[in-house]
Amino acid sequence: MQRQQEVYTVSQALEKAMKYCAYQERCQMEVRDKLRSFQITEDEREEVIYSLIQQNFLNEERFSIAYARGKFRIKGWGKRKIEFALTQKQISKFCIDKALGEIDETEYQKMLQSILEKNWLKNKGIQNYQRAAKTAQHAIGRGFESALVWEQLKKYTND
Repeated sequence: MQRQQEVYTVSQALEKAMKYCAYQERCQMEVRDKLRSFQITEDEREEVIYSLIQQNFLNEERFSIAYARGKFRIKGWGKRKIEFALTQKQISKFCIDKALGEIDETEYQKMLQSILEKNWLKNKGIQNYQRAAKTAQHAIGRGFESALVWEQLKKYTND
């Protein structure tokens, strides 16, 4: 049995969108997707988005900073992966740069070091060049810059 979508008025859609944005930081793309399910016109959707921005429920810069901070600290993502994810969410280059600038460089280096160390120990029993390649591939896949990864890996291969 298919559930019929409810048709909302602009004020109802705005109220639901406010609750949606108050729950956690959202980007415009996420809110637009949510509003599409409300069966309102494109102009009405834009009106709701405009109201959310005016009332500071929706702020792309704040969203991108919170997103970058969370993905870095909780998921252990590198800057490249965060940048790609924010680009997918149609965040402006300015907001992405601002968010990436908020990541502390020493903390970033420590996170990379920790990831490399865990993966290096996990890959015991294989030759050093293969071990280094697997470890680097893992860190680069997590979004860390390859030059930075290989620079850090020199510490392990020179032992």
